[in-house]
Amino acid sequence: MPTALLSVSDKTGLAAFARGLQRLGYELFATGTTLQALQGAALDARPVSELTGFPEMMDGRIKTLHPGVHAGILARRDKPDHMRALAEHGLREIDLVCCNLYPFVATVLQPDVTFEHAVEQIDIGGPAMIRAAAKNHESVVVLVRPQRYSEILGALNEGTLDVHARRRLAAEAYAHTSAYDAWIAAYMRSGEANGFPGEISIPGLLAQPLKYGENEHQKAAFYRLGPDSGGIGGASQVQGGPLGFNNIQDASAAFQLVMDFAQPAVAIVKHMNPCGLAVAEDTATAYRMAYESDRVSAFGGIVATNRPLDRSTAELIVQIVTHVVIAPEVMDESRDVLARRKNMIVLVADPPRKGLFDYDVRSVPGGLLIQEWDRAGFDRASCRTVTMRAPTEPEWQQLGLAWTAVKHVKSNAIVLFKDGAAVGVGAGQMSRVEAVQLAVQRAGERSHGSVLASDAFFPFPDGLEHGIRAGVTAVIQPGGSVKDADVIAAADAAGIAMVVTGVRHFKH
Repeated sequence: MPTALLSVSDKTGLAAFARGLQRLGYELFATGTTLQALQGAALDARPVSELTGFPEMMDGRIKTLHPGVHAGILARRDKPDHMRALAEHGLREIDLVCCNLYPFVATVLQPDVTFEHAVEQIDIGGPAMIRAAAKNHESVVVLVRPQRYSEILGALNEGTLDVHARRRLAAEAYAHTSAYDAWIAAYMRSGEANGFPGEISIPGLLAQPLKYGENEHQKAAFYRLGPDSGGIGGASQVQGGPLGFNNIQDASAAFQLVMDFAQPAVAIVKHMNPCGLAVAEDTATAYRMAYESDRVSAFGGIVATNRPLDRSTAELIVQIVTHVVIAPEVMDESRDVLARRKNMIVLVADPPRKGLFDYDVRSVPGGLLIQEWDRAGFDRASCRTVTMRAPTEPEWQQLGLAWTAVKHVKSNAIVLFKDGAAVGVGAGQMSRVEAVQLAVQRAGERSHGSVLASDAFFPFPDGLEHGIRAGVTAVIQPGGSVKDADVIAAADAAGIAMVVTGVRHFKH
């Protein structure tokens, strides 16, 4: 009679799976709460102590760490000496291990959880059993995900699993324990300020496979960093077809942008850059202003707001083709309006939260670049006026908005702001002069009386001079160029105000 050992934290589908195993002739052994759940479902399951001849102890810390479990898992059926050793010691083979681990991540994300309580959620016996079964996968079936139960019962009912299926399950098992350890390591590192670790793993939960990546010939998938990550990783879909790779990137860029503003804000994003952005007293007004920023580019864009999406805003959004809408809440009154564009994807997302793995990660061939997120915002007190004329109070207000916006624009980046809206955006240019020219061109007559934000310093006065000729009245930039004196002199000659922040916002 084959033997199955079950020890799961996630008990989804457990009873049905165990019944299926019993119908196939498996004898069931289980630990702790898994045993209780099986017996509560009127299933004949036996305690793991019958395998070990030793009771659970130390509040459950010791229950499966015993040769009665691990010898039965690790014994290779094709090695006679392994099988003789089992027989000599009166131990039995274990043919299937179904195990997933203590809810460590869910525990540490709870408010006010103590370190001691978190440590108690570090599973020891579970990873040991999973790794042992995965190592001996040609002899032992290892399961870590309830989603596999039906598939595996079907395969076992037809006979057995071939070596390729067993190897896939083993890979999944090692990924499960690897992610678990990565979350624990991230938690243990949290609060430290002594640099980056010598080794790092990135834990991820598969959210969904994607139809393709940036282009149709590229395969892709979307992973969430933990069960409660907020932002795009924790978003729920209200309507529309499947999300695409580019949808996710653009929706994330748009949502991060609007969530940086305290006022009601709306952003319209294309290819990771805002083509429209505005703040106002309400989201409908902000959307109108953002749309007016660049009517042409807004077509087929991604819309994000930092306030609940109401009916009046929804009525405006559906007037043009929009691929994705993302908001912290979609009000019931707006859902029938949004449904007029049935193919439009609508997402609801909480503000991004600082999680266990809180890094900005980018891949390069053969490596990973990891940095802190750019959370530096506008701080008027740290700005320094470097021109003879200081900004007026209205200019200060627009400079703060422009500085917050330019942080989210690809470098070289220039943003012109006027009356609460980004009237011109120059993004991703190799020359800062060209970035200014592009922003001015898009703004047109609206550049008169606008303020200008530059993500990095002006290396020469020429870029600033293009803005001056277009009617810019105040500028915010990091400063730090060897030509700062020349740039400031050009501003003074034109009678405009300039402030420097001492902080740049490159976004490559």
